[in-house]
Amino acid sequence: MDDLLAPFSFPCALGVAGAGGTLLTAGDAARVHPLASVSKPITALGALIAVDRALLDLEAPVGPEETRGALAGGADAEVPEGATIRHLLAHTAGFAFDTGALLAAPGSRRIYSNTGFEVLGRALEEATGTDLETWLEDEVCGPLGLRDLEASGSPAAGFRASVQDLLLVGGEMLAPTLVGPELWREATGVQFPGLPGVLPGYGRQKHNDWGLGLEIRDHKSPHWTGERSGPASFGHFGQSGSFLLLDPDRGLALAFLGEEPFGPSHVAHWPALIDAVLARHDAGGLGA
Repeated sequence: MDDLLAPFSFPCALGVAGAGGTLLTAGDAARVHPLASVSKPITALGALIAVDRALLDLEAPVGPEETRGALAGGADAEVPEGATIRHLLAHTAGFAFDTGALLAAPGSRRIYSNTGFEVLGRALEEATGTDLETWLEDEVCGPLGLRDLEASGSPAAGFRASVQDLLLVGGEMLAPTLVGPELWREATGVQFPGLPGVLPGYGRQKHNDWGLGLEIRDHKSPHWTGERSGPASFGHFGQSGSFLLLDPDRGLALAFLGEEPFGPSHVAHWPALIDAVLARHDAGGLGA
């Protein structure tokens, strides 16, 4: 299956899993790489576990204790009046991309924000009384059998993992065991529908749909998931050249990691790669 990676001029790895486990890997699926923003869905999963256990409330307001020291260097972010945990997860709290500045009223614009997830990480620690790394180790890594995830960095973009670990996370997202079904349907449904916004690397989208920490494919164009991914597909990609994609209609999880930061090669080849994998699945050729 290494032919799937032939268009990429740098070392990389691909994995595909279904309900019964791994269907194929290409490249070194055990090698640990930076996840960049693929850290966000893992942080979101940790937050949703806390919500499911009534330790964290999606409607809880974001206050000074969450924004204090949330930024690099221990700087404070502004307190967005009216913003909630739901807004942070859905990139609608109003924060700028990577500063503490507020650019919009909560719920009025979809502004993709690392700051929002830094604040979310602080809120999760406040709610659970546990540092984020320990919470994720105990509540995500342990139950899912993750061996390589390093969650010691930024909750927005600092984690490291292998393709084989991402496939285990993907399997959980296809058939959740750590979060109840009603909450998971909410997480994978559109939050604050109809909001426009910029999808990094792909420009302004008229309907920039997101769930709770997960980007929803819908009918965005151009898009990194290719032409065959259904509108219900969801996932995330990162500036390290990483992605985790879930196709619930096919019951597939796809993960990609590599040694080159996101750039023209990814824009050019990810859609074709994903389309090729889905075409093989539809033809009954995966795992052969």
